[in-house]
Amino acid sequence: MSSARIDGRSPKDLRPLSCTWDIAPQAVGSVLLKCGKTEVICTASVDEAVPRWMKEQGVAGGWLTAEYSMLPASTSSRKPRDSSRGKVDGRSTEIQRLLGRSLRAVTDLTALGPRSLWIDCDVLSADGGTRTTAITGACLALRRAIERLQLSGKMTADPLRTPVAAISVGLVEQVPLLDLNYPEDRDAQVDMNVVMTGAGRLVEVQAGGEEHDFSSEEFHSLLTLAQEGLKKVFAFQESSWKSRPKAEPLSSSPA
Repeated sequence: MSSARIDGRSPKDLRPLSCTWDIAPQAVGSVLLKCGKTEVICTASVDEAVPRWMKEQGVAGGWLTAEYSMLPASTSSRKPRDSSRGKVDGRSTEIQRLLGRSLRAVTDLTALGPRSLWIDCDVLSADGGTRTTAITGACLALRRAIERLQLSGKMTADPLRTPVAAISVGLVEQVPLLDLNYPEDRDAQVDMNVVMTGAGRLVEVQAGGEEHDFSSEEFHSLLTLAQEGLKKVFAFQESSWKSRPKAEPLSSSPA
């Protein structure tokens, strides 16, 4: 395999990232995050209540959970809606659990107060890395929601301890590649998704060989590549945050 990839990137290059703020006007926080040809709408909604199990167990603070779905036209062939099949598919369930775990890992749930935050990630266009793009965008939507809650006097402390983001890496023809697009992900002998905090600590690593095994040295080379790439993702997150439009306080009935 040559050093140039199908889209012209070098093995260590990210795809172009862009962020559109407040894409969903009724949400408390929202972004459209684009990573190459992958596009994900990430929204944050507030429910001024906590799950029943928290009340029954006397758990203080609030709750944060996430849902993930791919819109029917997000792939080359139409993907049926979960509602038409009567259940959420296993892949979507796995990804939304990963989303929830990743966000709760960096959120002080006690500081949320007695409320729930719902993060919804909907894939508009899928070209690999939908789960990692969703995590990176969800963090920005969550941060925007917290900002608006603070502006409205509903929250004083900042419950987000540190940003969180994710990236994919893989071995394609034995070459370590950063930020896999769909053809690369499809053809990878090994693929890995890495979730990391802005402080450089790992939240989750998902790695597997596609009909191949891999060595500990290959694992660590991929992990190092992901960590270097995530430094650039965090820089993008911070730059996007600094250039965000002015936030308006919540209305009396937040979405």
